[in-house]
Amino acid sequence: MANLSTELPATDFILVGFSDYVRQPAVLFPPFLTIYMLSVLGNFLLIYVTIVSPQLQSPMYFFLSNLSLVDLCLTTVVVPRLLLNLLFKNKTISFPDCIAQVYFFIAFAGVECFILTCMAYDRYVAVCKPLYYITIMNRKLCLQLVLASWIINFVNSILHTLLISRLSFCGSRLVQHFFCDLLPLFKLSCSDTSTNQLVIFTEGFVIVAVPFLVTLISYIHIIWTILKIPSSTGKKNAFSTCSAHLTVVMLFYGTMICVYFRPSSAYSLVYDKLAAVLYTVCTPMLNPFIYSWRNKDVKNAFKKVIRSHVFM
Repeated sequence: MANLSTELPATDFILVGFSDYVRQPAVLFPPFLTIYMLSVLGNFLLIYVTIVSPQLQSPMYFFLSNLSLVDLCLTTVVVPRLLLNLLFKNKTISFPDCIAQVYFFIAFAGVECFILTCMAYDRYVAVCKPLYYITIMNRKLCLQLVLASWIINFVNSILHTLLISRLSFCGSRLVQHFFCDLLPLFKLSCSDTSTNQLVIFTEGFVIVAVPFLVTLISYIHIIWTILKIPSSTGKKNAFSTCSAHLTVVMLFYGTMICVYFRPSSAYSLVYDKLAAVLYTVCTPMLNPFIYSWRNKDVKNAFKKVIRSHVFM
């Protein structure tokens, strides 16, 4: 593969993927395909159910349907290319395709951060200011929050894409990852990437760390309010409405922050690939199950939709 990389056109890369750790990468095709199909099916069903079910027309489920849409898009940016690379020997990707993958990955990952923050704020208002919930979380505000999440992150992704498209690449064309991401491409560049890394730590801080801090502060207030509830049943019910979202936040933010907001000297191929599998492959599949597992409204809505379509 190293010899092949020197014979590639000047605009092509090779996605190494898991070839360094698995002799026959094709054995990984069935599990990744299964996870991707479950992810697509689960998120699509969750979007459909929240749209057609009258009992799921609250702001919380509006944000949840948007989260499912983002998860669907995020995993589709990465996994289909990964499946092709696992199945076929040709693992090349052209420079324009690589840049496009970087652009959409950054955009959708950023939207997910914002949507998770919107959901945390929604839970904060519901638990801490229940009497004002309908007034504060009105339809107009929800639409504005979602539109802002999409627009801000798609515009922000342009900056990272333009900066990386200006880099020069010489020597090895082996991208030590299963998709085109910023850090592996920085490793291949013979240009100065200090500006790119500075943008990640500054402007990227606003896109990822600030929403995370807002989410964290919201949950500190939520937990403090729940602890004040006198009855154990009330505490249990309040915690159950927030536990699913808190689990998703910990999974997504934990891996993202550890990968992108640490010194370049701590770069680890094995860790980054495993972490990337979590937030691009596993988390989008798990989210529909996490949100529906302990949510009676979602489970009842699923049952009604299945009965109405299967037993018509």
